[in-house]
Amino acid sequence: MTAASPDRIGPNSEVVRDWLAEYVFETMRTETLEQIVTRLDSAIIARVPELADRDVRRDLAASTRAHARAVLSGITSDTFEYALPEEAHAFARTIARRGFELRMLLRTYHVGMEAVLDYMSEAVDQRQAPPEIERAVMLRMFERATKWVSLSVELLTDTYMEERERVLRAALNRRTETIRALLAGDELDVDQASVRLGYRLTQRHVAFVLWTDESESGSGDGEVIGVLERVAARVAAGIGNGRVLTVASGASGMWAWAGLDDLPGADSSRNEQWPGEPGALERIAAGLVEAPVRVAFGVPAGQVAGFRQSHREAVAARQVAERGPAGTPRVIGYREVEVAYLAGADDAAMRGLIGRELRALSGTDPNAARLRETLHAYLKSHRSPEATAKLLGVHKNTVRYRIQRIEELLGYPIEQRSLPLELALACVAAYGVAALP
Repeated sequence: MTAASPDRIGPNSEVVRDWLAEYVFETMRTETLEQIVTRLDSAIIARVPELADRDVRRDLAASTRAHARAVLSGITSDTFEYALPEEAHAFARTIARRGFELRMLLRTYHVGMEAVLDYMSEAVDQRQAPPEIERAVMLRMFERATKWVSLSVELLTDTYMEERERVLRAALNRRTETIRALLAGDELDVDQASVRLGYRLTQRHVAFVLWTDESESGSGDGEVIGVLERVAARVAAGIGNGRVLTVASGASGMWAWAGLDDLPGADSSRNEQWPGEPGALERIAAGLVEAPVRVAFGVPAGQVAGFRQSHREAVAARQVAERGPAGTPRVIGYREVEVAYLAGADDAAMRGLIGRELRALSGTDPNAARLRETLHAYLKSHRSPEATAKLLGVHKNTVRYRIQRIEELLGYPIEQRSLPLELALACVAAYGVAALP
């Protein structure tokens, strides 16, 4: 690169375009782009904390990613031809559906522009560009960012208003607001709320949340919501009386409740667990859910309190599922991951528990994994070598040998620390090797 005087280098000069072309080539790599998206979204959520909700944040990430690709691909062009990506429209519609004000959408974009300029200033400094090029690059970026935000705000305001008007006209808004109030613990007339929802709140029900694999997020949100609606109806018919209440929680997420009254042993007058065998609902639903949909269940319960509690549990189960390793089942129940959820609330404490209790069993090698699996099965089988062997499909003498080896590695009898061992193993089972210290 030849030296040039400051007065000959402007935002549209060839040397600036060359610098940006090299920067774009390096930045468009998936890993680098994802780091930028995470940084920008974190900066936005720090200033607009309402966007921290799991589904809203997912839609924000899809929008930020699409914006970044579009802006970077045209940043070296002298003309400003910028088509707003569909993911940005999907995010604006999510803001409207969730009942947020338009000013939140506008603030998101203005904060986003500040975060972009902060990032670019740091990126230019790190590349140690000459002062005259640094100044020209920042001028070009400020000009493009200003045009980008102005165009986005103008077009997305229309998208937001259209969606908000549609929601306000429809029963969906009444349903969303009623569900929001129920989950917040507001005092409502239960009978009136049931009429507005078209769903009897005094019955026994189970809450479940539905979402799609990450690759399905951010495009064709109307089609995705339609898929989730159909799966929710199918699950409700398979596990309950067919009555289902749903509300979209994002462009690719949904909250649902299924009625369980009229089933053998159901008693909605008592707020206790459904008498069915633990895991029965999840096993039934597993045969009804296919890719790209995933489902997390709460514990069945009755009345408004159960409506609220079961939903909190379903959301918690989803958090465990999303932290877990790839290839985990598409249907998960809170009861099977409750221990892992509670222990995983403090990640550092959980890793400390795992390292302290499992000791030499906390390795990532196949032998350590096999011994952990054996010990977990042994504890769940009430310390029965025969039952453990049946569960694992091995000979009972193999189980006895492995248990002996496990106790040698631990340095104490299993019975001495059986409860904390089971807690540590439950966490590894739920979160995978990523939970190992």
